Amino acid sequence: MRAVERHRFVDSALANQAYEDTSLPIGLGQTISKPSVVARMAELLLDAPGARAGGLGRVLEIGTGCGYQAAVLSCLAQEVYSIERLRGLHERARANLRPLRLANVHLLLGDGMLGFPAGAPYAGILVAAGGAALPPAWCEQLGVGGRLVAPVADAAGVQSLQVVDRTAQGFTHTVLEAVHFVPLKSGLG
Repeated sequence: MRAVERHRFVDSALANQAYEDTSLPIGLGQTISKPSVVARMAELLLDAPGARAGGLGRVLEIGTGCGYQAAVLSCLAQEVYSIERLRGLHERARANLRPLRLANVHLLLGDGMLGFPAGAPYAGILVAAGGAALPPAWCEQLGVGGRLVAPVADAAGVQSLQVVDRTAQGFTHTVLEAVHFVPLKSGLG
């Protein structure tokens, strides 16, 4: 977390708030997640059985936003594929990440609900938007020993952080603490 300067990813008018533990607007109705949530989700990926055994290999991030979490993941994973559905944010993330020269980060413009099959299987999938269910494509693209970390909303719209681990025998599902993310949407915007 200390290796990635968060103020580089927020509007200059909000730079004085960049290191507060709060989410901040990044445009197009989206936000940069609170640093504590970014750290928590990264920690959960690193604690996956496969990551503990052999390090964190290839990771898929759903919802690039401004690129902050992709930059953090670049310090932890061998390779990061990050997909964003909003062209304006995709371009902003590209501009934010360009000066950092992160050779292991690949930015994609596309529908994150479909994942990115060409990069699969993934050691980790991290989702930065909350939906009512996990799209089947994500679990299909998760490698054995891999972990999916995502906010999922219940029938009342309350989101909780959820972890799905893939083992040789199938999937295990764990519900963790309450969180609040922007809504998960499909298609390009």
